[in-house]
Amino acid sequence: MSEKTANPQYAEAIRDTKETRISLSVNLADPSRIEIATGIPFFDHMLNAMAFHGSIGLCVQAGGDLEVEYHHTVEDVGLVLGDALYTVFQQLDGVQRYGHSIIPMDDALGEAVVDVCNRPYLVYEADYPQDYCGQFPVALFREFFWGLAVRARINLHLIVRYGLNSHHMTEALFKAMGRALSQAYAPGSGGTASMSTKGRI
Repeated sequence: MSEKTANPQYAEAIRDTKETRISLSVNLADPSRIEIATGIPFFDHMLNAMAFHGSIGLCVQAGGDLEVEYHHTVEDVGLVLGDALYTVFQQLDGVQRYGHSIIPMDDALGEAVVDVCNRPYLVYEADYPQDYCGQFPVALFREFFWGLAVRARINLHLIVRYGLNSHHMTEALFKAMGRALSQAYAPGSGGTASMSTKGRI
């Protein structure tokens, strides 16, 4: 029996366009394998922090038109991760639905709130004092989070409450998001009907 059929908390997703080629797997039941290679070192660092501190198995192999800029790769990884998370939701007979985490990192405090509700929405508040972390423009993180929220069909609120260093701020936010995602996608009881007063999500 393959991992995909044996474990409903495991999913794979692929995106192949003229701009990017991305293959991704997520495993919310087994965090032992984290392998991330997008060609963008700071982005890899953030994804690794999210997966490790969220106890999420995550493998990402991405190739893209980095000679143009990082935008397409960052956004499309968000889309593909969202696709995988939506597959996990479909495979599970109900999830906890809500997740919340607040993580400090030195001067910074990041907060993430997740609602697996089939109603995609993103609230993103982060006032970064430095526009770049190394060569990475931090403005691109909004594109990643937007793609993830829309394709996973979740309500995602991400807030950097304060901070002096953009690296610390983004890392606190990604760690918080990893923990919130793992809480929200933990298997629930009673099926999807128990997730809403409407009787369905």
